[in-house]
Amino acid sequence: MEFGRFYEEFEVGTVYKHWPGRTITDYDNTLFALLSMNQNPLFIDDHYARSQPLGRRPVLDSLIFSLTVGMSVSDTSGKTIANLGYESVVFERSMFPGDSLYAESEVLDKRESASKPDRGIVGVETRGYNQNRERVIVLRRHYLTPKKGTA
Repeated sequence: MEFGRFYEEFEVGTVYKHWPGRTITDYDNTLFALLSMNQNPLFIDDHYARSQPLGRRPVLDSLIFSLTVGMSVSDTSGKTIANLGYESVVFERSMFPGDSLYAESEVLDKRESASKPDRGIVGVETRGYNQNRERVIVLRRHYLTPKKGTA
């Protein structure tokens, strides 16, 4: 199985549908909250969360972000030399334990590195959807990836 792509393999406008999706469990959400030291009771206390506007515990946005980026790596940035940054991250809809997350990435732009001829910069937009195909997250990022024959 290939993991990621070389600079030459990216074409602007190409959309990669990432597989598999991931059902997020209550355990995943609680564990991620505790591992990331997010002790907001909204994420770890069912009784408290029921008294809040959503009426139940949502999935942490940072978990949705991490899973969405992780799903994209094998199709996009698996050969990356360096992540150059996230230009935007927008959370559009809440997710809840039991929801499934799916993702796709679109190549927005690419250019050769001005200082290193053996690599290029690729920009992608990755979109995450729930099981109802409702968009939950959109993020844009750029990364430095090698050219063929140089990795």
